[in-house]
Amino acid sequence: MNTRCCAVALLLALSGSTFAAETVVLLPHPVGIWLITLGIAFLIAEAALPNYGVIGLGGIVMFVIGAVILTNTDVPVPLMIGLALVSALLLIFLVIHALKTRPRHTVSGDAGLVGSETPVTSVQTGNACGGWVHLQGEQWQVLSATPLQPGQRVRVMARQGLLLQVAAADAVPGGE
Repeated sequence: MNTRCCAVALLLALSGSTFAAETVVLLPHPVGIWLITLGIAFLIAEAALPNYGVIGLGGIVMFVIGAVILTNTDVPVPLMIGLALVSALLLIFLVIHALKTRPRHTVSGDAGLVGSETPVTSVQTGNACGGWVHLQGEQWQVLSATPLQPGQRVRVMARQGLLLQVAAADAVPGGE
């Protein structure tokens, strides 16, 4: 069964049981319990969805509002504060983890090709400055200012259509 359907069914069951428990002495404010439950569900959803803290922040707000509603009951205030702090720390951890995965270097197009190093797979007959390389899963025709040899490592300097301009990797400074 779909996980989302199960989560929605569980959420509806919990909210229905809290509203049904309005007459029970232990739960004098079912809205507070419902907000806390919904806040925890939002924090769990934050861990599963790529939204960088939006749903988690709403979950913490709902959690704290639900706890404030329950302050007139027998629930200890330090417990509510502790749970809110744990929720906030969980949200901060999730946002930091999501932001660490975000910056990635370009792996396609000219930006992914220029600066790449690869060995020469073959040299053209009759033209020692031209040859072929295997780069990013494709065969590329290359042209160099100096003669090439099979197995020699070259660095891509530029791309002109389907032709790569290369130079020997040991002759090119690493910053270029």
